[in-house]
Amino acid sequence: MARITRRQFSLTSAASIAGLSIGVHSSNSVKASDSPNEKLGVVVVGLNSRGRSHVAGFGNDKRCEIRAIVDIDSKVAERAAADIARRHGKSPTVYSDFREMLNSDDLQIVTAATPNHWHALMGVWAMQAGKDVYIEKPISHNIMEGRSLVEAAKRHQRMFQTGTQCRSSKGVIELVDFVQSGGIGEVKLARGLCYKRRKSIGPLGDYAIPENVDFNLWSGPTTYTDPKVTRQQFHYDWHWQRHYGNGDSGNQGPHQTDVARWGLGLERHPQSVLTYAGRLGYQAERKDPSYVDAGDTANTQVSIYNYGDKTIVFETRGLGVDNSADEEINKLFGSNRGNRIGVIFYGSEGYAIQGPRYENGALFDKNMKLVREFKHDVAVDGDLNDVHMSNFVDSVISRDPSTLHADATCGHLSASIAHLGNIAYYVGQDEKASPEELQKAVEAFQSSDDDLATLNRTLQHLRDNGVKPESERLSLGPTLRFDPESETFADNDAANAMLTRDYRDGFEVPKPADV
Repeated sequence: MARITRRQFSLTSAASIAGLSIGVHSSNSVKASDSPNEKLGVVVVGLNSRGRSHVAGFGNDKRCEIRAIVDIDSKVAERAAADIARRHGKSPTVYSDFREMLNSDDLQIVTAATPNHWHALMGVWAMQAGKDVYIEKPISHNIMEGRSLVEAAKRHQRMFQTGTQCRSSKGVIELVDFVQSGGIGEVKLARGLCYKRRKSIGPLGDYAIPENVDFNLWSGPTTYTDPKVTRQQFHYDWHWQRHYGNGDSGNQGPHQTDVARWGLGLERHPQSVLTYAGRLGYQAERKDPSYVDAGDTANTQVSIYNYGDKTIVFETRGLGVDNSADEEINKLFGSNRGNRIGVIFYGSEGYAIQGPRYENGALFDKNMKLVREFKHDVAVDGDLNDVHMSNFVDSVISRDPSTLHADATCGHLSASIAHLGNIAYYVGQDEKASPEELQKAVEAFQSSDDDLATLNRTLQHLRDNGVKPESERLSLGPTLRFDPESETFADNDAANAMLTRDYRDGFEVPKPADV
């Protein structure tokens, strides 16, 4: 069990935190005052990594002012406050408990770049309190939470933006318009790629929580009876522990699956999903067959999403990606070395890709010859982070949700792609499959992809990294049938149980009907 200091979690502090009042109110406008020169007050929650980008993006918008920050790490909060004061000439109010600022009339916008397990509860509480909300992807830790955010935005008439910045890219917008207008003919398949090297996060162990972290508040909605801080790097590496994060399918993935869904015109959930996945290869890297990495999300994963008439495939590769033998992908992305992150649209008349940079895209003919490029010129079109946040501020001021580039429904549908794929993996995690069994499963699944070719490329990738899939087997989840309307699985109680989670008292994410 992880060691927790008395300061981090004592009966006294637990009781006082649980007893905080959450008095919320809702309003139909967030104008700071009747003066057109009055700025919108922004509170940024979570100041590591993406949180700093939130400070920069909203700080660069002259209509906004960073008036408060929230972080459970006192050192992180102190650094961020000092940086904001230096850049903008005014120190923000610093909070450690998110709930303490909810009733402040000086704050109109809440932005969240916290670990995934906090996203939905912060969003719902903020919208109940009359705030407009900007949340990083994935907007939820599970499917129920995403639906609660959608319903909260509707019920409380709040503006909600998802941090999928590609939706504001001039280049990607033009690419998607081209695909949807028939520019590459009929398109039934999009493939999202996360070929992104992720080294081991270290062995399982009993690691002390940093002294400057309030672990009770950090845990929030997650069950707390037996803390699972079994990682060396407290911040960020939570992504690879499913109790808090969603792996790279839910970390990197929503950027690409969102573009894939957008380009295919899919404003709905898939009707079935098949996943094969595993966390493999670190034993070979360490040359220690007994080595156990502290992560429990997949570092190799292929999820196939059947929408009936169309298909999305998402591939995660966390092992070495240099010298890939994936000829088609290498031609489209221009290199066989290093990370490859993006989307491929397969048309009857050619290919279109989003990538290799987030904000750009390209068109290829059927012979994979480059025909055209789609670009977002930062010097002309603006920093993508700033543009996406400014679109949100536009909508906050106009009170017109139709102008949002990535509203709550958009964020929910794209996050759910990751959740569905992960559920399929988790339900079947103990079912280890031979290459022959994997072949039978993908050949039986309805899809627009050449699923056998995708499987063979994945198996070769493992072999290239010292993994023998014949003995170090991938897990094969069952084919899960999903009802897009009720957002439930057919005939699989284990999968349905993973549509939500157990919450701690006082930190329950409200069900959609109760927001």
